[in-house]
Amino acid sequence: MAPNNLRNTVNFIFELNQLKRQKHSGFTLVGVNEPDSVASHVWRAAQIAYILATMENNPSPEKVATMVLIHDNGEARIGDQHKVAARYFNNSEAEATAFSEQLNNLETRIKNKWQQYFNEFENRNTPEGIIAKDADWLETAFQAKEYLDLGYPMVQNWIDNVGKAVETKSAKLIIKEMKKTGFTDWWRGLKKMTYKKLYN
Repeated sequence: MAPNNLRNTVNFIFELNQLKRQKHSGFTLVGVNEPDSVASHVWRAAQIAYILATMENNPSPEKVATMVLIHDNGEARIGDQHKVAARYFNNSEAEATAFSEQLNNLETRIKNKWQQYFNEFENRNTPEGIIAKDADWLETAFQAKEYLDLGYPMVQNWIDNVGKAVETKSAKLIIKEMKKTGFTDWWRGLKKMTYKKLYN
């Protein structure tokens, strides 16, 4: 393998852009024509991870957020495979191999730490790994809820599965509240307040 240098780092950063082009393939199974990208998924999931870690009184919310932010990097090479595709080959193994090979482009300090983070995320054998995985699942449930509100009833399956899978108390509370909330509720009242400021 070529030694780590600035060109390798630059190539790594260029490769990350593939995640903006990769679409979450699972939602195509229920008819969503333009599903969210892997990059948009990890962006929101990382912020959920920070929030969740803080709610769980974990001392390392930055670590948890970083774990989530990097965990799908391997999909830049292998793509996002839905559960039906995963029936026919070991997707987890392929993604882990791709992730580890990508790290060879980075300096040792980053490579070793990120490999550790990836392993904790995949194995869920630390409090941070458990919280990070819950955040990843929660983001998928939030995305599914948006599609549900837009008229894709079969995405209820994603929400139900995440509800059963999350382990932390805070994640269970969040998904319970999410189910009762419309995905556009956040802006209700803001539009009216804006008009008031503009015209009064």
